[in-house]
Amino acid sequence: MMWRLTLREHVGLSVYLIKWLLLATPVGIVVGSACALFLWSLDRATHLRFEHPCLLWLLPVAGVSVGGLYWLFGKSVEGGNNLIMDEIHEPGGGVPVRMAPLILIGTIVTHLFGGSAGREGTAVQMGGSLASWLARQLRGLDRHDVRRLLMAGIAAGFGGVFGTPVAGTIFALEVLSIGRITYAAILPCLVASIVSDQTCVWWGIGHTHYRIASLLPAGSELHLAPLTPWLLACTVLCGIVFGLTSVLFAESVHGLQHVYRKACPWALLRPALGGLAVVGLVWATGTRDYLGLGVTSPDPGAVTIVSCFEPGGAATWSWLWKLAFTAATLSAGFKGGEVTPLFFIGAALGNTLASWLGLPVDLFAGLGFVAVFAGATNTPIACTIMAVELFGGEYTVYFATCCLVAYLFSGHTGIYLSQRIGEPKLATPDWSPESSLRDARAWRAGVRAEASAGRRDDQSAGDGAGAEAHPRSASPPAN
Repeated sequence: MMWRLTLREHVGLSVYLIKWLLLATPVGIVVGSACALFLWSLDRATHLRFEHPCLLWLLPVAGVSVGGLYWLFGKSVEGGNNLIMDEIHEPGGGVPVRMAPLILIGTIVTHLFGGSAGREGTAVQMGGSLASWLARQLRGLDRHDVRRLLMAGIAAGFGGVFGTPVAGTIFALEVLSIGRITYAAILPCLVASIVSDQTCVWWGIGHTHYRIASLLPAGSELHLAPLTPWLLACTVLCGIVFGLTSVLFAESVHGLQHVYRKACPWALLRPALGGLAVVGLVWATGTRDYLGLGVTSPDPGAVTIVSCFEPGGAATWSWLWKLAFTAATLSAGFKGGEVTPLFFIGAALGNTLASWLGLPVDLFAGLGFVAVFAGATNTPIACTIMAVELFGGEYTVYFATCCLVAYLFSGHTGIYLSQRIGEPKLATPDWSPESSLRDARAWRAGVRAEASAGRRDDQSAGDGAGAEAHPRSASPPAN
């Protein structure tokens, strides 16, 4: 009897495996091909900008064109990554397929004219919208299957655009809820991510290579870099700084969105203000190092992500300038992702901290590269695996330690406001189950407003009026 039950279970598992191989493979092929087209187009746009520096002066006009494109055709997909996450949490009508071409065009225009943005957001949105479209073409899928296909689309977009299929898989599982991972979609996510990455390879798309060699010189037979108390303590300390930097980035982007809305009530024109802000920052800094992706540059003396892995490859405040350029760009309504700029910010900050503390520059640039990202997206496991895929497994202990500390010290903030708080990072009664970061941010704003009102009340009452001061508190965010 037991053998029959076991056989029945394994037959069911075999059917499940075949089902998701058949469903997730097309997702990986379609999304991987879209990522290949996007990366090729992005490379061409970047080289055109290098060849024609005067394109920067048209950035405000390009911003209006992006705003107009979304005003005419993209109002239903303006939510971007948050729209996909909301659809996964609470399935509704699906993600419109128009999101894919709109985000592709918007991101290429942003990079062509010098906006500081990334590529992850574009890949994830293309992946989610194309997966949703494929789900609508297939009859008989239940809501759980559709949800898993959407997650597979996210994994395929992330794994394909960065060449990190395992990190893409874990990212899709981890990014939805802080502190909670559901493994129900792990098979479709893994299949789609691997297929997407290999599809990009098949199309001839390559990725930037990084090397960390300070602790393991050529010829070393160690499989893990040596651990020392000093280096591990510095890793923890820098992880705290990286986590706080991710908070600064996320709050700068969200805060500037509010500033732009107050300054210009017309969404169509807000990107023009962002374009003017970026041009002003170029004038203020006297450099174009912080435009575009920032991965490489034809100028051998430029600050880039690659140069940050070398001593002297970044100025002291390079990380902060990149943060300012990116916040000014994305908050205004230009399109693109946040992750590659986060790589730049983290690598440049790691370079600076290593120079100050006398630490291995390449190692701490690599730690910053993934840890600021981990803090901003609340995905420490995916970022640790990404570090292993990009830099090698010899430094896994340092990667995991730094990403975890950065994740903890980023608090309940992040770049994705639709991310849920599955398990709070610190036991507190402030969050109700399944609150989102949007709820958490609104709650913090309410607490600050009430605290400010309380101070004004206390001042107006006078110190000797005998009035009893009552503590004020705001209600935690509702589910």
